[in-house]
Amino acid sequence: MAGASHLSGTRGSPLRRKSSSDDRAMRLFILVIAVYLVIALAFPLYVMFSKSLENSQGGFVGLQNYLEYFNTPSLVYSIQNSLFIGFVTTCITVTIAFVLAYALTRSRMPGKPVFKTIAMIPILVPSLLPGIALIYLFGRQGLINELLFGHDIYGPIGIVIAEVFFTLPHALIIIITALSIADARLYEAATALRASRPRIFFTVTLPGVRYGLISAAFVVFTLSVTDFGAPKVIGGDFNVLATDIYKQVIGQQNFEMGAVVSMVLLLPAGLAFVVDRIVQKKQVALLSARAVPLEPLPNKRFDSLMLVYSIIISIFILGILGVCQFAALVKFFPYNLSLGFSNYQFDLMDGGGWDSYFNSIEMASYTAVFGTLIVFAGAYLVEKGQGLGPIRGAFQFLAMLPMAIPGLVLGLAYIFFFNSPSNPLNFLYHTMTILVISTITHFYTVSHLTATTALKQMDAQFESVAASLKQPFYRTFLRVTVPVCTPAILDISIYLFVNAMTTVSAVVFLYSPHTTLASVAVLNMDDAGDIAPAAAMGMMIFYTAASVKILHYLLSRGIESRTQAWRVAVAN
Repeated sequence: MAGASHLSGTRGSPLRRKSSSDDRAMRLFILVIAVYLVIALAFPLYVMFSKSLENSQGGFVGLQNYLEYFNTPSLVYSIQNSLFIGFVTTCITVTIAFVLAYALTRSRMPGKPVFKTIAMIPILVPSLLPGIALIYLFGRQGLINELLFGHDIYGPIGIVIAEVFFTLPHALIIIITALSIADARLYEAATALRASRPRIFFTVTLPGVRYGLISAAFVVFTLSVTDFGAPKVIGGDFNVLATDIYKQVIGQQNFEMGAVVSMVLLLPAGLAFVVDRIVQKKQVALLSARAVPLEPLPNKRFDSLMLVYSIIISIFILGILGVCQFAALVKFFPYNLSLGFSNYQFDLMDGGGWDSYFNSIEMASYTAVFGTLIVFAGAYLVEKGQGLGPIRGAFQFLAMLPMAIPGLVLGLAYIFFFNSPSNPLNFLYHTMTILVISTITHFYTVSHLTATTALKQMDAQFESVAASLKQPFYRTFLRVTVPVCTPAILDISIYLFVNAMTTVSAVVFLYSPHTTLASVAVLNMDDAGDIAPAAAMGMMIFYTAASVKILHYLLSRGIESRTQAWRVAVAN
């Protein structure tokens, strides 16, 4: 006992026995990363808020811009439209995702890995792509436009369908996780009490996954309210907050009103994030140490029904993707349906040419490498370090904040902050560096949560033993922490790469003619009326993201076989 007390430190902190030099080094590093978050997130948001209180000459006008905004009916309607899109998309997406997750976790249907893989495909494409597919399907000259019975795809119908496609995998991941955590003993007890299947569903299943459903609903609502791609491509005259920001800044050069709309857009996204965090804190553990994993029993009728449902959802997803590929290959829709690769001659189109595609690969690679280093190092220092209590608390707050910041808002904030002549960091504006910084910051939260979850699974005794042996913290970090957390590190890197390839909202205000990205090229080509080349560029993004995802899977298996052998030994 005395030895254990000595190893754990006098106050229980794993690093209580660390040398003072290690303490100083770790505090210095956490300060550096905290400063990065302050410069990349806090300062730009503050400058944008200040801009919303100024006129075009830079004079302080208080709430006058906000009064003007709320006295403009067309702008106010955008709030109602955004909330409407968010509410309808949330109801439809969560319902579809729940039934599909139920099929994947509670049935014995064949082909589960295939259906799950197909359901994840929308993560690999920019949100503009489903809008383009819907135009080819239901547009005025669409392939099956008669199925809309005279309704116009340009507007809320098209936006909702595109958002359901875009947000489905995000909701599915959360709900699958919630349904996977189930104690078979509860179901056995309900069956022994002769409860009917519907009664078991409403008294056992739904209460057990209610927090997962609520989290999925808030994630879908936030994504659909803040998304820019789908409303821009297929929204028509149906304005939403995200497109209003773009129109105010790009169309009218009204930066002050753009800042006001950005602050308004922050409200629903921020509120949804705060409520979701409160709900998660109320969640209690559903699995005890004696829990028995739930194994679904064969039921031919139910399994067949779930199989048919999964096939329908897969057809929807693959159909959208297939139409995009068709659009990318057809020569001149709908007059010349012969296939060819003329739409891939990007250098002849507006949008940046093939350089924009290779710029995206470069930017995504930098984001994956440097983002993973920054995020994992920051999470390690917060979880395993000591001291600097207030700074660590502020660091955690800043790390969680990007999840509530829409990409367009962050991009506009970067214009106000980095484009200011008085800012010594002004030289970063219109460079590849600022695109990488904005992308890392935009997707920081999920990466940080992934890293902290992995680090929390490691016993604090690793650091205590290293301290007792007078080993520097960086040696423990490189030889123990990194190998053990390799799966999480690889997950962070592929998450950052894929999102960097597909994002458009966070970078649409920040690129230059020399740093045009593929996702921005899709937007520019669509604006110029080159819809088929836009689809072709979107498919290039998909194929690149999918290829890297497959490479990541193969690489992960190879690395994990070397670094995670201890897991097999522990399991045996």
